[in-house]
Amino acid sequence: MEPHSPVSGKALAAAVRRQVDVVLDGFLAGKAANAADECLPPVVDTVRRFVAGGKRLRPVFCHCGWLAAGGDPDERAVAAVGAALELFHSFALIHDDLMDGSDLRRGNPTVHREPAARCPDRAGGTAAVAADRFGENAAILLGDLCLVWSDELLHGTGFDADRVAAARPFLDAMRTEVMAGQYLDLHHRPAGDALAHAWRVVRLKTARYTVERPLQIGVALAGGDAELARRCAEYGRPLGEAFQLRDDLLGVFGDPAVTGKPVLDDLREGKPTVLVAVAGQRATAAQRAVLRELYGNPLLDEAGAAALRAVIDGTGAAALVERLIADRTEQALSALADSAIPHPVRGVLADLADTVVHRDR
Repeated sequence: MEPHSPVSGKALAAAVRRQVDVVLDGFLAGKAANAADECLPPVVDTVRRFVAGGKRLRPVFCHCGWLAAGGDPDERAVAAVGAALELFHSFALIHDDLMDGSDLRRGNPTVHREPAARCPDRAGGTAAVAADRFGENAAILLGDLCLVWSDELLHGTGFDADRVAAARPFLDAMRTEVMAGQYLDLHHRPAGDALAHAWRVVRLKTARYTVERPLQIGVALAGGDAELARRCAEYGRPLGEAFQLRDDLLGVFGDPAVTGKPVLDDLREGKPTVLVAVAGQRATAAQRAVLRELYGNPLLDEAGAAALRAVIDGTGAAALVERLIADRTEQALSALADSAIPHPVRGVLADLADTVVHRDR
């Protein structure tokens, strides 16, 4: 892509995905070929399967931040940074699935389920290690490996130390915010204002981490200034919130064949989402009783899920969340229109906003 040539968000996303996939394939192939022990190549294969098929949103937004600050569009080192972000994302997802007890991710067994088939027997007559316990412990280690490898990739990109140092505060903030958001996400039944709690989770766990921080990392790597990073935040933060609100709707009303994740998972977990907090505020006494009984019930079945969906829809919560998505998307686009981001990149970011909020998985 030429520096100032117009390009669609879909075209850019496809190009970045290809570049990031090449980096990840090469990096993981190196890890398998130069493994410190024969136990590691199968572990690398598990990571390779897990990272395949992701949307690569964070690398795409990082690349957009790089372009917004005048970075060379053909600089391949940016793809390595995107791959590092993708490995960090994999770390977060692997641990998130473990904490949620999820069975599927992208239509495939989650990492803590997959190693159970390879559960080793202890020698010397010791009883076999429980498959689920082995899988859980293995997933913790595989997630940790993704985190370590993410940092290794970042430091091997070839960027000058001062550029990496400029990006580091945004990267460090992103990592801490995700951990804080994940911790808040564990509080399924928060005391006090459930809606305020749900918004805290949205902003920390997903919103900043999906759009805002990757954009700012790209800006910093290209030598952009603080004002441009702030402008990217004005676009990225509301769009990241819209992304998570769409995720919440898909977690309740989505098609598992498309999302790749059982629709019962979020309902059984009882996650503190904006969608359900709004439903709780608007519910009648009878509807609130259904929410209390069924939302977060680990034994929830399809009939119970249908009853929950009927209550959530009946309170008008789903319609309100759709309006919140539209409002935040409009905020992001308005911020984009008023920014100093170059026009070609603005067009790409506008396309990406549409892709982020109008999706079915």
